[in-house]
Amino acid sequence: MFRAIARIFRTPDLRRKIGFTLGIVALFRLGSFIPSPFVDYANVQSCLAANTGPAGLYELVNLFSGGALLQLSVFALGIMPYITASIIVQLLRVVIPHFETLHKEGQSGQSTLTQYTRYLTIALGVLQSTTLITVARSGTLFGATGAPECQSLITNEAWYAILLMVITMTAGTGLIMWMGELITERGIGNGMSLLIFVSIAATFPAALWSIAVARNFETFLMVIAVGILIMGAVVFVEQSQRRIPVQYAKRMVGRRTYGGNNTYIPIKVNMAGVIPVIFASSLLYLPALVAQFNQPANGELPAPWVTWVQDNLTSGDNPLYMAIYFFLIIGFTYFYVAITFNPEEVADNMKKYGGFIPGIRAGRPTAEYLDYVLTRVTLPGSLYLGLVALIPLIALATVGANQNFPFGGASILIIVGVGLETVKQIDSQLQQRHYEGLLR
Repeated sequence: MFRAIARIFRTPDLRRKIGFTLGIVALFRLGSFIPSPFVDYANVQSCLAANTGPAGLYELVNLFSGGALLQLSVFALGIMPYITASIIVQLLRVVIPHFETLHKEGQSGQSTLTQYTRYLTIALGVLQSTTLITVARSGTLFGATGAPECQSLITNEAWYAILLMVITMTAGTGLIMWMGELITERGIGNGMSLLIFVSIAATFPAALWSIAVARNFETFLMVIAVGILIMGAVVFVEQSQRRIPVQYAKRMVGRRTYGGNNTYIPIKVNMAGVIPVIFASSLLYLPALVAQFNQPANGELPAPWVTWVQDNLTSGDNPLYMAIYFFLIIGFTYFYVAITFNPEEVADNMKKYGGFIPGIRAGRPTAEYLDYVLTRVTLPGSLYLGLVALIPLIALATVGANQNFPFGGASILIIVGVGLETVKQIDSQLQQRHYEGLLR
C-alpha cells in the first residue's frame, strides 16, 4: 500500500494531476473564509462562537458548503446550486421529451445538457443568495437566539449593497462550478464530487469535538469506534451489487466476427446514492417553513396546526419526525431509481446488439425480468438508506451531536462514495503505467 502511494508521487503525470487538484481544493477552502461585502465579520464570528447554527434546510446547505454559509462568505452557497440544477435537469428528462432526446444524442447532447445545467446553476445562485441575505437581515440565520449581534449581520442594507452581495455570492457559485470542471479535466476524479467531499470533511473535526465538549472524552472515543464500524458497513453495502449475466451471440460483419462474449449488468444495492436523503430533508423542511411564515404578530397565540408542526416536524429527535423521514427516503429511493434506470431501454439495447440473459427471452420478457430484480434489490437499498439517514438523528438524541453528525446521513454516503471512486481512478492510472494498483 505504502509502496503504491510512493509510486504515485514518482509518476510525473499523476503527481502533476494530484498537485493541481490539491491546489484548487486549497483555493476553494480559502474562499470559504473570505466574507462577502457589507458583512459584519465580528458579529458573525460571535454568533459562531455561541455554538448557534441554522435550522431546517440551511443545515444541509451549510454542510455542503463546508461551513461557508454561516460565514456569509463569497462561497457561502457552496456547490448546492449546482447539485440542485443537476437534479432538476435529470428529472426534466422524464417530463420534457427534448431533454430525453438530448440525453440519447451522445457527446453533443450531453454538452447541451451540461450548458443548461450551468445556466440553471447561476439562476439558482441568484435565488438562493437573495434568500440567504434576506434571512441574514431578518436575524433568523442563526436561529431564534435573541443575541443582539446575530440580529445585525449586514452593515449596509441599501439596495446597491444588497445587489453587490447577491452578485458576489452568485459569482462565487460560478467560480466553484468552474473549479470543479477544471479538476475533472486536468486533475483526479470528478471535480464537483471532490469539492463536496472536501466541504463535508472540513466539518468533521468540529462536529466530533462538539461531542467531546458536550459529553466527555470517553463518549468521544466510543463515537469514533462506532463511526469506524459504520463506515466499514457503508463501504460494504456501497460495493454490493447484483450481477445479471448477459451473453452476446456471434455475428459476422464482413470478414470479422463480433460478439460471442459474456458480461453482466451490475445493479447496485444503493443505486440512488444520496439523492433520496436530500429530497426527504428538503420536503420535511417545507411544513416548518410554512409554519414560520404563519407566526402571529403582537404576541398572540399561534394556530393549533402551527403549534403541532413546531412540536413534531422541526426537531430531529422527535419520533414522528424520524418515522416520516424514514418512509420518505424509502419512497424517494424507488422514485429516483425508476427514473434513472429504464429496464425497457436496457432490454432494447441488448436486443439491438444480440445480447440476452440466459433463460430469458429477448425484448419484453427481459425488461420484465430486469424490473423484477430491480424492485427487489431496491428494497434493502432503501431500508439501508433510511437507517443511515437516521444515524444523525439518533446521535442528536443520545450524545448531543448536531443533525450533521459526520458518521451518518448524507455525510457518510458522500464521503464513502467519492472516496471509493477517487481511489479507483488513481488505481486505474497506476495500472495503465504497469504498476501495481492501490486496490488488491
